Amino acid sequence: MDLALLRTFVTVHRAGSFTRAAALLGLSQPAVTSQIRTLERQLGKPLFLRQARGVTPTTIGDELAYKAAPHLDALMEIAECRPDDESSPATLHLAGPPEFTAERALPALAELTGDGRRRLALRVSFGTPDEVLEGLAAGRHDLAISTARPRGAPFTATALCDEEHVLVAAPRWAKHLGPDALRLKGAPALRDLPVVDVHESLPFASRYWASVFDARPAAPGTVVVPDLRAVLACATAGAGLAVLPRYLCAPALDQGAVVALHDPVVPPLRTYFLVVRTGTLARPPVARAHEWLLRAAAEWC
Repeated sequence: MDLALLRTFVTVHRAGSFTRAAALLGLSQPAVTSQIRTLERQLGKPLFLRQARGVTPTTIGDELAYKAAPHLDALMEIAECRPDDESSPATLHLAGPPEFTAERALPALAELTGDGRRRLALRVSFGTPDEVLEGLAAGRHDLAISTARPRGAPFTATALCDEEHVLVAAPRWAKHLGPDALRLKGAPALRDLPVVDVHESLPFASRYWASVFDARPAAPGTVVVPDLRAVLACATAGAGLAVLPRYLCAPALDQGAVVALHDPVVPPLRTYFLVVRTGTLARPPVARAHEWLLRAAAEWC
């Protein structure tokens, strides 16, 4: 059996789409379709069920992927390994926002760093979406986590998870507002209260105000610090209101160190994407980390 056909099959199985697989492999969609049809003729059985959006593997397709993917990944790793460096782990260069990468991605990937012969060595960089995607395009990173979905041939992006934003403050500010202030007055109730955010433009507060109150924050930033963990620390200390991802402030909410000031019917969300250079998801270290993060993200939502 042609290994190139198997590689295409495994990529389609992982991507769930001929179109996405073609982008990952750097091939045209007709070429991918032709290779899958050739493999199906050789096996005499269908491997995928074509649907309006993507494909679903048949039972035979799942069985073949289960048997073939680990061996194909191992062969790819051997092909990429230098003869004098066979005992060294494959190195994955990961980039993303500091808080999400530190709190979510790295704990999820930790098990891969001790996974025996196929373990990964991680090299991690933090940055803004622009910085992360620029480094990915330049080849400095293998896998990027971004809140901006890139468009264009150089990149392939997969939605990872949604992040819920929560308006929080120390308990004393909740007492200052009163229990019904936001319900009765909306954004004007917050007009004179200090705000903590990551930039002078108040990106987190502004997004929340626009989504929930159809307004802009009236107060300027009292504390501006470029790390959401520091924003949480300042909010906990009583420096002002803050809009934070729920995953980050959940422990403080559970402990009562901060309280949620508002519970909108539709909370603001921000989506994270896993981004690779087109064609590189066929590399086993990148594919393993990519799959591992997607599996972990299913538990985050």
